[in-house]
Amino acid sequence: MKERLKWIAEKFHQYNSEHMAAQAFGLSEDITYDALVVAPSFSPYKLKMDEYCTVTTLKEGAYIAGYLVEKDGLKIAWIKVGSSAGNVIDHLALCAELSFKRIIFIGAVGGLKEGFNPGDICTPSYSISGSYADTLLMKESIRENMLFEKVYPDTGYVDKVISIGKSKGYEIKKGSVFCTPSIALEYIHLDEIKAFDTDLIEMETASFYLMTDLFELPGIALLVVSDNSASGVALVGRSEEQQKVYDYGRNVILPDMILTLASEKEQS
Repeated sequence: MKERLKWIAEKFHQYNSEHMAAQAFGLSEDITYDALVVAPSFSPYKLKMDEYCTVTTLKEGAYIAGYLVEKDGLKIAWIKVGSSAGNVIDHLALCAELSFKRIIFIGAVGGLKEGFNPGDICTPSYSISGSYADTLLMKESIRENMLFEKVYPDTGYVDKVISIGKSKGYEIKKGSVFCTPSIALEYIHLDEIKAFDTDLIEMETASFYLMTDLFELPGIALLVVSDNSASGVALVGRSEEQQKVYDYGRNVILPDMILTLASEKEQS
């Protein structure tokens, strides 16, 4: 864990109570989890993981929740958080109190170019920061600005995950991502966003990879394509066939990859 994250945790403990991850998510500081899953809006139940894993609801709040997913000796901590960069940063910061071996982000992503279809599983080649929350996370002064900076993952680990997926018969596509602070407002700025020439659009992966770097742990964002403005596939109103393919990506590939990565013994 980098000194900056230790300082962030120290500061929020100065003005708040201890054991905040336990209070927010019901997670234990006495367990070393095989993985921490952070998922805006996705729970293990939504991904049907309770059909073949033991899923325990530890804590449920108005818009966040904590779960323990267990299978074949694996212990996976799962936090469901609200959408947006700020939510991911805030709730991962709480998890600085915990011990885990890797971090897996699970989310949905929209396509900005043709070739990305509902149900495809993607991972960022880089993410463009579109949220001011990243400035607060990384800069010394709130007057500084990192808007539209590119945030890169650990490419070695990304390639390893893609290779693992390929060995299981899954294609995990790399794609550049623009991180928007608003879903509703992205459409009126779509031409400007497309001028960045990214393949995909979502809200949190730039912040996720900034946090992963601060944790100094292997981390991967796995995103299921939900819609595509370039090919006319709507976020709300998929066809029956599109929904079937989307459900396979979300409910079969993502859970299998979570369990596979959590069981990996060697770290990158």
